Amino acid sequence: MRGARYKVLSGWYLIIFGMVMLLPGFFIAGCGYSIRSSGDPMGIQMESMAIPMIESTSSDLGFEADFTRVIREEFIRNSKVPLVSQEEAQTVLSGRIYDIRTEPVSYDLDQQTVNGASTLYTETRTRMLRVNADIRFEDKRTGKVIWRNENMEEKMSYVVDRDPLITRFNKKNALETIAETLAKRIFLQTMERF
Repeated sequence: MRGARYKVLSGWYLIIFGMVMLLPGFFIAGCGYSIRSSGDPMGIQMESMAIPMIESTSSDLGFEADFTRVIREEFIRNSKVPLVSQEEAQTVLSGRIYDIRTEPVSYDLDQQTVNGASTLYTETRTRMLRVNADIRFEDKRTGKVIWRNENMEEKMSYVVDRDPLITRFNKKNALETIAETLAKRIFLQTMERF
């Protein structure tokens, strides 16, 4: 009986010992540092930041202003780093939208008879909108590029309606959603290093 009790007690000691050994690891993991594969922390100081107007070669006029606004709002909402003018900033987040394109995804078939001849028409019902951007984040004081993604892409589908105004509204909403998703990715890629 004494041997069985000893085994039970030694089992509890092993569990408690294991928990005591794991607790420091939990505290270190929750300290807010990101760890690189080499094990070194990726933190640097960032006192201020500028986000100038994102450039665009797209024919979707005004998207660059919306995109810039959404990115700025993401940083204002989730970061304590002050946004200042480009002349005053320590770091600069800049970018260029170099491609916005749509591709048909789904179709409807419509058969019509005109002057006795039957014709089959295809009508696009859904389109895929893709946005590609080149985004870079640099330390202005040293000229060092902290990170750059030359092909940051997001996509979203939208419904094509027979009313072109509704289609245009749907496309604008898809662009807004893409901008929000890209802004979150840009924020994470920037701030996870600090």
